[in-house]
This record gives sequence, structure tokens and C-alpha cells, in this order.
Amino acid sequence: MVSPRAKLPRQAFPLCCLCALCGDNPLVKKSHSSKQWLRRHVSDPYVQRSKREGYRSRSAYKLTEIDERDKLLRPGQVVVDLGSAPGGWAQVLAKRLGASGKVIAIDLLPMEPVSGVTFVQADFGSKSGLAAVEAALAGRKADVVLSDMAPNLTGIAMSDQARTMELAELARDFALLHLQSEGTLLVKIFQGSGYDEYLKSLRSEFRKVVVRKPDASRDESAEQYLLARGLKNSGLPPARGA
Repeated sequence: MVSPRAKLPRQAFPLCCLCALCGDNPLVKKSHSSKQWLRRHVSDPYVQRSKREGYRSRSAYKLTEIDERDKLLRPGQVVVDLGSAPGGWAQVLAKRLGASGKVIAIDLLPMEPVSGVTFVQADFGSKSGLAAVEAALAGRKADVVLSDMAPNLTGIAMSDQARTMELAELARDFALLHLQSEGTLLVKIFQGSGYDEYLKSLRSEFRKVVVRKPDASRDESAEQYLLARGLKNSGLPPARGA
């Protein structure tokens, strides 16, 4: 049975992962001058480390830090990476899951190939994008669903926050339909309108939900990651308005 939420019309706005471009939080205005921002970005220790270690974005260290703390990833898992470009998380996944694992990544933006990762270039908020990910799963349940999605920005804070929450809802609803019973959802979210309701919805569907703010997430960013584990009602559609 399909989730009532999953039947809602997919959003028309394009998706992208903005972490490498805007410094974690698409809702917090950057420095007054692009030169100031560029200097801060270039001197960022995680940016420097990512260049030394061959990661495509500093956000790779957010995932590695959370994984080292919470033990999300292990060889042989099936993992879906939503909002994957430029590929930092996909690189981490390929290393930690090994040849026996399966990684399915999707983003509207192009992503250079990562060995062992199936990449779909599509809008996850569209029916065709969702169908492409489901086809790549080939009937298998995911062990982990990761979402680092963020919308293209309008510059209107209220609108941008609403769109960000809609992406988080898409990730949640996908996870509820496609995770195995002991599966894990890790989703990026920003504190603001809709945050408390979203957190409540996760707690109604998962046995354990915790908030993570990795060191690699900049201090001034309102970015958080919500980590939800173990479905309460495996195989049942999510309740509307949970």
C-alpha cells in the first residue's frame, strides 16, 4: 500500500546539494563580500583536509563523524544517497560498504562517477526521479537512507525554509516505504518553521531519533542532522499528519 504522503504531487522546484557551494546552510546569508567568503572557505580546515584526502566536498567529514559515533555503515549494506552531488558522501559510502555493498545516489546536478556507486541524475522530487531510484533498488529494501538535499534558493527566508522542509518530508516518506525494519534514516534539516513538527513525525514512526551537529558543520549554521533508527510499523504506510 502506498503512503498517502507518497501520493502527494511532487514539487516542481529543482533540487541540489549546496553544501560545497554555500557553506552548509542555504538559509544563512553568506559574508557581506564574496571575497571574504572565499577567503574563509579556502582557509577552512575541512576544505583543506578534503583536498589532501581526495574528497570532493568538506561534507564528507560530516558523514564520517556521524558514522564513527553512531555506527551507521557496514560492508554489504544497501544505501540510498539523496542529494549526492558533488559526491563526497558517495565516496565515503563506497569505501565503507566495500564491493559487497550497493550505493544508489541521486541528484539533479551532474556527478563525476564514483566506483561502486549507481548514480541517477534526476530530480528526486519528480515522479521519474523517484521511479529511477526505485528501479535501481530492484525490489530490495534499503539499510540506510541518507538525505543531504537542499533546494535552489529564492532569497526569501520563509519560502526557502518551506522548501527545505518539503525535501526533508520527501526523504522521510521514501524511507518509510523503502527501509528494512531495522533501517536508518539520516536527514539534513535546518532549525526554523516546521522543525518541531518534523521531529515529532520522525519520533512517531521510528523507535529512536537523535539530533546530531557534527564538528564539520559550521558553528554559525542552523544545520542539523536528524538520525532515526528502527521502524515502529514496518510494512505499514505512514499516517497522514503524524
